[in-house]
Amino acid sequence: MNKKNIEHYFDWAATSPADEDILRAALEDTIATWGNPSSMHTLGKKAKNMLEQARASCAYSLGVSPETIFFTSGGTESNHIPLLSILNRPQKGTILISTIEHPSVMQQAQELTKCGWQVTQIPATADGIITPEAVLAKLTNDTVLVCVMAVNNETGAIQPIYEIADALSQAAGTRRRAKLHVDCVQAAGKIPLTISYAGIDSAAFSAHKICGPRGIGIVYLADSIAPFLRGGGQENGIRSGTENLFGACAFAKCLSRYYINGKNTDAYSDFMEQHNSSAMSRFELQKKLTKSFIEKLAAIQSCAIIPEARTERMHEDKYSPWIVQAAFKNIPGQVMLRALDAEGFAISTGSACSSRKNNRPVLEAMHVPTALQENAVRFSFGPHTTEQAMQELVEKITQIVKTFT
Repeated sequence: MNKKNIEHYFDWAATSPADEDILRAALEDTIATWGNPSSMHTLGKKAKNMLEQARASCAYSLGVSPETIFFTSGGTESNHIPLLSILNRPQKGTILISTIEHPSVMQQAQELTKCGWQVTQIPATADGIITPEAVLAKLTNDTVLVCVMAVNNETGAIQPIYEIADALSQAAGTRRRAKLHVDCVQAAGKIPLTISYAGIDSAAFSAHKICGPRGIGIVYLADSIAPFLRGGGQENGIRSGTENLFGACAFAKCLSRYYINGKNTDAYSDFMEQHNSSAMSRFELQKKLTKSFIEKLAAIQSCAIIPEARTERMHEDKYSPWIVQAAFKNIPGQVMLRALDAEGFAISTGSACSSRKNNRPVLEAMHVPTALQENAVRFSFGPHTTEQAMQELVEKITQIVKTFT
């Protein structure tokens, strides 16, 4: 991908262009260390050592213990593992799923109803937020798992996961607390994040959202679980299958470069100062760039920012600066996408995993009018997005809108 393509690429929430230096370094390392990490000979032990170094590096970036990090094939599998683990329970119960979850959570949860589980959806506000009160309103005595994502992949709404964790702990009292799973795919490397927070039991991550390779993810497990899928016993039995050593090494480098550790303990203060300064500076810059971008879009007469509350200063910190959803009157989302694509600008109409479907469940959950849903498009940014490119995007959108008026 050449420099111009990257500058005019506004679909980072779907995937990101990989950092070539990271991929090259990981590839060179794993070409030289080509043994199977599960083999007992010297070559295998060397590969195993490299895998464990990658795990320790990921854990250090995330601010957790290496024993809690398990490599997977990506965000989808990392979301599936905690969900499928409950199938080992002898008694069925209830799962709470927010109405704005990624399809990998929403659809897998619905499949569990065929196994006798009750799946209850937690409603979102019109602003796309899942409140602790909404979670507690759906909580039952037999609730075993609650799934609420950290950042919504369509609207950028930042969910109050720490407050939800606290609410679940307080509501449990002397009873066994419902587990909380957090999809962090759109949050890691994008906003300050602390998965070591008490009450967060599991979390999913994907490398290709933060300039890493496809096909590698992480599931964080605060405590041990009984995996539903079995095999060769790799990843301490949590995720069997020959390990993706290249992916693990590359992911470790991506997290070291981009992850922003949030509510940190003193033990990680040095890490924050030494490793997070660049990523945090880029985050602060993107907040300014996106604020200006939203203001310019909102000035276009036929444009509606979704949700509208995002245009208000008091709500600025409730949304990721890396994702913006908007709709343009009389211009279907697919038409805007194709018009911009013809001019060399890449955007999307929502989640890449749902791009071939006509419905917009996240916007439906927010009670966005049907006309706006049909016209909605998503702009998403990354660490290589420039202010100039964002300005060029606004100018091109303005030109396209004029042709429909």
